[in-house]
Amino acid sequence: MDYDLENPLPFSHDEDTISPLFNIETHHMPSKTYLQILINSDFLINIREATISIILQISQSFDSPFLSYLAINYLDRFLSFHSIPDVKPWILKVIAASCVSLAFKMKKTEYSVTDIQQDGGTIFDIETIKRMELLILGGLKWRMRSITAFAFINFFVSLFKFKDLPLQQALKARATEIIFTAQNEIKILQFKPSIISASALLSASHELFPLQFSCYKTAILNCSYVHKDDLLSCYDVMQEIAKKEYESILEMVSSTSTPVNVQMSWSSDNEPIEEDSSVNAISSSNSNSNLTKRRKIITTIIDDNT
Repeated sequence: MDYDLENPLPFSHDEDTISPLFNIETHHMPSKTYLQILINSDFLINIREATISIILQISQSFDSPFLSYLAINYLDRFLSFHSIPDVKPWILKVIAASCVSLAFKMKKTEYSVTDIQQDGGTIFDIETIKRMELLILGGLKWRMRSITAFAFINFFVSLFKFKDLPLQQALKARATEIIFTAQNEIKILQFKPSIISASALLSASHELFPLQFSCYKTAILNCSYVHKDDLLSCYDVMQEIAKKEYESILEMVSSTSTPVNVQMSWSSDNEPIEEDSSVNAISSSNSNSNLTKRRKIITTIIDDNT
């Protein structure tokens, strides 16, 4: 059975069959203490940031942000249940390569060992990666069909009762981009995937349809599966992330030397770009490449449904 982030089990997204996803989503989250451990440990934060950086570097050539998203999901769940007392650079590389390898296998994508290793440095054989995969799978309790925020998007969108399909697709596309961006923010780790999904849709609707935002917010708050306080707290985190995006845009514009450059910058890429602390280890060229690929995927989502 193929694995799809939007339909992981799979189920249809109506009221009668979506409930199992809400019932088991916590089984696919990091441990409850993970966020607090990260907050109290610069050491673990550095491990997470460095490994995410490697995952993004490995994944960037495959033009699939969903691949890196799934790999990072595996990483957080693994780190929350498995300590790494003696960290050497090669250990982080093999963990990153193994998370990407597992994501490849779930997506049923063909790859070679060289595909999941960085250029230069230590080269790992297939047996080394397999051993690390088994260790990671133990931390995941072999639950590879991760239930992520993407599994709930269609359900929550259905609550908005859209009559215009292109507008619905635009909302979903923007929410998808927000979910990708939010994954690197450690504050988001405390929330259930369903809450992240609902908050991303609210944040997207606030940007795209401000006049209808109040109605959309009410529709989600009235959903029996949603805890109001958690939703509002997660939404506040989403707004903080959006603020960082806008500040990054302003910095980019202010760094241009002429009005012509400013105009070209906005016309060629008019969406906010985030400079999250967890991916600062990646070069700016790699970051821009990754964001561009994500936008390609989002455009494809819209085109395929048009």
